[in-house]
Amino acid sequence: MAKRPFIPIPPPAPLPEPEVIDVPSLVKAYEEGEIDLICVLGPTASGKTRYAVQLAREISAEIISADSRQVYRGMTIGTGKDLEEYGEVPYHLIDIVDAGEKYDLYRYQHDFEKVFADIRGRGVIPVLCGGTGLYIQAVTHAFALRNVPADWELRRRLDEADDEYLLSEYERLKEIYNSDAQSDIQSRHRLIRSLEVMYAEEKGLPDGSEVKSTEFCPKKTYYIGTLVDRETRNARIDARLDARLEAGLVDEVRGLLASGVGPEDLIYYGLEYKFVTQYILGLIDYDAMRLQLATAIHQFAKRQMTFFRGMEAKGDVIHWTLV
Repeated sequence: MAKRPFIPIPPPAPLPEPEVIDVPSLVKAYEEGEIDLICVLGPTASGKTRYAVQLAREISAEIISADSRQVYRGMTIGTGKDLEEYGEVPYHLIDIVDAGEKYDLYRYQHDFEKVFADIRGRGVIPVLCGGTGLYIQAVTHAFALRNVPADWELRRRLDEADDEYLLSEYERLKEIYNSDAQSDIQSRHRLIRSLEVMYAEEKGLPDGSEVKSTEFCPKKTYYIGTLVDRETRNARIDARLDARLEAGLVDEVRGLLASGVGPEDLIYYGLEYKFVTQYILGLIDYDAMRLQLATAIHQFAKRQMTFFRGMEAKGDVIHWTLV
């Protein structure tokens, strides 16, 4: 059966009401123990990195990244690390593993806890910043995660299936996984990873799959959401994509391939790395790559926003602000 692009894209929802963030009151709340983490979140191209850096500079904070692809070295242009934007502001969990290495939510939670404890132990305010909703939820809600290793043969078989089958399997197995809040289906490769964990639960977990302790996760997070309307966001996405292509995105992907990173790994990372790899391999032409990639990023940003509004529906209070 032919594989179709990952759906599901829900209908547009009204934007939340924006707030003005009272930064001195925020610092006071941290100092008095009312909050223990500030989290700046938002969809791609919403200005969250710029806002987080400005906030960190104002309150002498350090930033912890919550981006599932910025952990990889060599994936700089495509992931929009914008390291020059940080200036003198210290940042963490960016460029910590080699591209092609297997990095997952379990490892991120462990790495976050070490950084979070270190920053707090030095008397500095931590600011979590990113758009990977499941990474944010895993650390701010202290998910109990199992260390399930990658099963590449299973992933290959699942990747040959269409979206309807994957979603039906997800619905069948989510009760076994025991918390759909811990399953991320914002993109096809994340849906496959969720199924990989569910299948491991179903057939009996392998050795080394112990539950991750979460005693050092934050308990009182203050969420700030960067708000932008869909038309402005899409215009930013298009302009940013063209800038990244001009800055050498294609050459960056060629370099990763030449360094030994497999095309299947880059395609698995999705978005820029998926479509540019397909272009380099001759599967699509340049114009098709540019168009399909822009469309995919628009859809991804919409799914991100839906995910964050879902967090609100489950009880998280997000203070949305215009950037």
